[in-house]
Order: sequence, then C-alpha cells, then structure tokens
Amino acid sequence: MDEVPFDGALVHEHYRHGYVSYGPGVKAGICQRCGNGSRGSFGEFECARCGKSCRYCRNCLMMGRVSECTPLLTWNGPPPHMKDDAPFAWEGTLSPAQQEASTELVTAVKENRDLLVWAVCGAGKTEVLFEGIHEALRSGNRVCLATPRTDVILELSPRLKKVFPETDLITLYGGSEERQSYGQIVLTTTHQLFRFKEAFDVMIVDEVDAFPYSFDSSLQYAVEKARKPSSSLIHLTATPDAATQRECRSGRRHHFRIPARFHRHPIPSPRFAWCGNWQKSLEKGKIPPPLKKWMLQRLHTSTPALIFFPSVAIMNKALPMFKAIHPLIESVHAEDPERKEKVMRMRKFEMPILLTTTILERGVTIPGIDVAVLGAEETIFTESALVQISGRVGRSSDHPDGDIVYFHHGKTGEMIKARAHISDMNKEAGKRGLIDAT
Repeated sequence: MDEVPFDGALVHEHYRHGYVSYGPGVKAGICQRCGNGSRGSFGEFECARCGKSCRYCRNCLMMGRVSECTPLLTWNGPPPHMKDDAPFAWEGTLSPAQQEASTELVTAVKENRDLLVWAVCGAGKTEVLFEGIHEALRSGNRVCLATPRTDVILELSPRLKKVFPETDLITLYGGSEERQSYGQIVLTTTHQLFRFKEAFDVMIVDEVDAFPYSFDSSLQYAVEKARKPSSSLIHLTATPDAATQRECRSGRRHHFRIPARFHRHPIPSPRFAWCGNWQKSLEKGKIPPPLKKWMLQRLHTSTPALIFFPSVAIMNKALPMFKAIHPLIESVHAEDPERKEKVMRMRKFEMPILLTTTILERGVTIPGIDVAVLGAEETIFTESALVQISGRVGRSSDHPDGDIVYFHHGKTGEMIKARAHISDMNKEAGKRGLIDAT
C-alpha cells in the first residue's frame, strides 16, 4: 500500500467497485510477491498492524517488508489506453541472420509462443527485437524487456526511446524515479518484476544465463508471474547452459540460432597460454612473465586491453605492479564507486589497460580491444563466462579481429568447452554463408 501513489480512501473506493483486490503478502508459507517458500527464509516480528507475531519474507526484504498481514494490491479494472499507432523510427538494416531471427520473433509475438534466441556475442540482439516489439505495440499490447543487470537497462533505455519516440517507456531498477509511472514498454531489472502480476503480453528476458537470474528461482518465478496467461516469452542468450543446449539440439525447445556477428566476420578464437604458478609470482610481487610480455606488447602498440582476474583480492594485489609500469592502468569491480567513469574512460581510450573481475564479461563494447584472462583454470571462469569474455574482442566492423588469450596453470574442461563453443558457432555460420571469412 505504501507504494501506491493514491489516497487510501480512493483505493478503497475502487476496491468496493471491484477494480482493486487485496491479497495476503504471505499465504500458506509462501511469499505471494517473490514465491519464496523456504522455511529458513522467513522471520517473525511483533506486528503493530495485526497485533500478533507475524511472519515476513527475508528473500525480497530489500524491496520492503512483506508479511502475513501485508495487503498486496492488484488492479482488476480496465487497462489503460495503449497506443496502437505509435511511430517506429528505426532506419537501420538487419543482416540475413538477424532478419531470420526477427521474423521468428514476430511470429512468436503474434501467436503468443515462447522462443529462445541463441545469438553469439556481438550478433546485434537488440536490433533483432525491434520488429517484434513494434508488432506488439501495433496490437495495443504491453511489452517488458528484463535483464539481470542495471547497467544493461540504462544502456538500452535511450536506444529504445529513439526507436519508439512516442511510446510511453519507463525504466525500472533499484532507486528508479519512474517506479510509480505506467509504461507500455517497461525496461526493468528482473528483481523489479516482483512488483508485477499478469501485466505483460510480451515478456523478453535478456541474458537468461547471467547471475543472479540463472541461479535464483525466485527471479524466474517473477518472470512467470509478471506475464499474462496468454502471452509470449522471449529468452535471449549467447551462452545457454548445458541443459538448454541439449533441449535445443533435441528439438524439445523452440529456438533460433544466430551464429554470426552482424559484420560477417568470425568470432576470434581464444588461445591458451601456460603461465606457470601465477599466484606464487604475484605473492613475490611480480607479474607472471607471459602476461607481462603480452601487456607490454599492447602498451607498445597502443592497443587497449582488458585483463580479467578471478577475484577482487587477487586483482587488488596485482594493481600496484601494473601501475608501476604505467600509472594510468586502473582496476574495476562490482562495488567500485567509479565503475561507470572508469569504463567510460576506457571507451574514450584515456586508459591503456583496465584490470577487471567478471563484472565486465557482458555489455561492454570497446573497438579494437584485446583481452587476457589470468588464472583461466579458476572455477569462476566457467564455459559461459569464458565465452562472454571472449566476446568482448572483435565486436566492431572496423576492428573485427583481436587477441583473446587464456593464461593458465593447467587447462580445464571449461576452457576447452568455451573454445569449442566458439568454434562450433563459426563453423555453423560458415555453412550457412553468414560470414565472409573462415
């Protein structure tokens, strides 16, 4: 109730007319907002509202406390008027692979079917969505585009506003000022979907393999709760997990693959480079020699580079050694308050090399960049993470090539699978005539 921007008397008047319904926040041991049913994820407190010891959900506590006596409000009245003649202001062109995927997506939207779009990093997934979103808007439908990460939402918002300039579009994330606004297109983090119930005709979820969405069943519950019973669900990913890949190959999951980048060049294949006991080198205050040689080559040729580390602690230990060689080298991680500024300086080529955790494995495009992974054998570097990291290289049509190297102290199955994943996509793209070189 405290999130509704209307007077309580007005809300109750709509309740009396059947336009608003109240429901319990927690019912039969299950949170009705996030779907949490784990007994250990609930707490109790002496509640001033009901005067009893009241159970509340800890799983979604960051969005405000929901307890047994917390009323959750649902709108049952007529939907707001939605435009069906809003202009579509995109003048770009799609590659043949993008056009095929776009046609599949439009069909899924028309027929309320589910679809997985499996597209390589740099394939241009956002552009593939435009015609499908336009088809939904032409039918007066409501569209949601959700992703696990706030920075992706913030990057997509101006792009979609430019393509659909007269459509009501809102952007939701933690701290968003548009939380109480209505949008026909809603760009949101997956966590904000807890606030919706049967609201969307088209639900698009980007980066379905990304943390935390892939590991948090409550976020997957939120997606299902937020879509209407008759709706289409579009999943987008460059790196589906093993189970999803098996479903696709066996024909049990409706999907479309885009194995080529929009610029029709193959994805650079990662190479493996043994660098010995790199942790012992760092303990001695030395950069592992193979990595140091690689870094000095990039500095000599003024080639921007990202170097991925397995943890913040290891990266922080290494940073002074790198800064001693070049003072403009910086590091970045998820909790870094200057994260956005550092990435922007890297994009402007004001920084030669940026050390990073896996926080930059997605959503970063820097033309002409080379990438290295230190400690590629560490468990955090899964097949998915390594494929995404490799996908930072060669994304620009002006710089379709680049060097991606996994520095390791021993090869792992994940490293081998990541290289095979990229090789398979390049082979399929070649067979389908989607790349100009092999």
